[in-house]
Amino acid sequence: MHFLQGPAPFLHRNCAGCAQPSRISLLFCLRLCCSQLATKAASMHLFTGRLTGSFAVKLLLAAALVILGDQLFLATDKEIGALPIATFFLAQIVALMIARPAVRRDPRALFALAIATAMAVGMALKPNPITFLLFWIAVGVATLLPRTGRFDDGWRWFQRLVVLGFFAIPAPFIDRNHGARAASQRGWHRPGLLGLLRLLALPLAGSAVVVSLFAAANPVIDRLLATFSIPLPDGTTVWRMICWVMLLLVSWPLLRPRLARRLFGTFDGSGDWAIPGVSTGSVLLSLAAFNLLFAAQNAMDAAWLWGLVPLPEGVSAAEYVHRGAYPLIATALFAGLFVLVFLRPGSATAQNRAIRRLVIAWIAQNLFLVASSALRTIDYIDAYLLTTLRISALLWMALVATGLFLILWRLLKQHSAAWLLNANLAVAGLLLCVCAFVDLGSIAAQWNVRHAREIDGDGAKLDLCYASSLGGSSLLPLLELEQSNAPADLRQRARWVRRDIMVQLQDEVDNSGGSLLDRWRLAQAWRMLDDKRATPTPTIRDCYGRPYR
Repeated sequence: MHFLQGPAPFLHRNCAGCAQPSRISLLFCLRLCCSQLATKAASMHLFTGRLTGSFAVKLLLAAALVILGDQLFLATDKEIGALPIATFFLAQIVALMIARPAVRRDPRALFALAIATAMAVGMALKPNPITFLLFWIAVGVATLLPRTGRFDDGWRWFQRLVVLGFFAIPAPFIDRNHGARAASQRGWHRPGLLGLLRLLALPLAGSAVVVSLFAAANPVIDRLLATFSIPLPDGTTVWRMICWVMLLLVSWPLLRPRLARRLFGTFDGSGDWAIPGVSTGSVLLSLAAFNLLFAAQNAMDAAWLWGLVPLPEGVSAAEYVHRGAYPLIATALFAGLFVLVFLRPGSATAQNRAIRRLVIAWIAQNLFLVASSALRTIDYIDAYLLTTLRISALLWMALVATGLFLILWRLLKQHSAAWLLNANLAVAGLLLCVCAFVDLGSIAAQWNVRHAREIDGDGAKLDLCYASSLGGSSLLPLLELEQSNAPADLRQRARWVRRDIMVQLQDEVDNSGGSLLDRWRLAQAWRMLDDKRATPTPTIRDCYGRPYR
């Protein structure tokens, strides 16, 4: 704003050597001014960087995190809920950015912190193990990234994260010893705990003797000392102190991370590997046999799963579907392992044209096998309704199919083992991030309510016990069923199960604050009920909503 009033006053205030800009070139003054201001800015940036990254600031931030954790988790009579955990996670992210200026300047670390922030928000929405795990992985990667040259591969990063977690307990003591050693090298002689005790032993003991003599001689001092009492720690205090230490141990490694000095290298997975009994001919024959066996299995799946040929007598469709869904995935994993071990890029087997063609055909058949396994699972769902385990199985099959495709692509393009590992981890991480924000239980409950035999006349009967086990995930679907045109008996039983779930959710919200998703579900449920807070007459009923006999 000062510069808008004219260049001369601005240069006079801010630049030494330009007090009389009329005597020298105005352009020269501008250059000189910019240079001096840049120097001041760099000095200020260096000062603030040292200030925010200093050991003392990290100690203060760690103490602040311990105090915050004490207030969130210990200084309340309520149970630990989702919101306090999410708040503590977000506070750790803020403390990390303050304590580590290098993290703020590294785009890779900022991206990892963005993922960690998303996982912290996910904890507030609906806490689950996936969100919890992904948060710690993301924040651990963020604090270590500025100290690594580049993101090499997942195996090495797994070791770095293990070392970071392993040194969580001794890290504060190691840093304290390093600080004392550095201070002694600079001539600052700070006594340790034992030295401090030796220093204070004589003054404290002598003062105690003198005070005891004064108390014997002076009744006023004696009465004053009698009013003092040393409080003894009770069980609650001891537990609280243990929690303080635990909070410090989970916070300090993020502020002062320890980078693994030695790492085990990633398995190269290229070139020839001398294995007894393995040759180009044996691998060629193995692939030919595998292709024939897989062709037979895929032909049976195509004939029976698509209804082209009736199943043999004594074998039901449900049995055929159930028995084959998961073992066939193990077969596909075996195929992937075989290709990784015996067809390493650059090996003689991988360079053989006939073997490469057989591998392409075999992996294509494996992909068809995985698709058949997924179809088996879908048929099983049609017969026995949907569960979170079956949804997870379908997602796992999709991961296996993606992994097989990546193995084939790596073989064709001669990529390294690190590339294959990182590609698979990226796909798995993306899927886990999606699952962290998607309630599989709600999907299962919604599907079961809409496709139960009582609703569409096909499939299995609605399993209200399973719906009850899903908790809040099945609240809104059961409420929709209760208000639908379903049979009266089913609607009545669904009403009782829904009522129990609402009571449980309300108790969680009252005792621990609950999660944001549970609060939203309760609000939606009361809105669908027109805010009629009356509950059914208390009666002992089972998970199907039927009275006990």
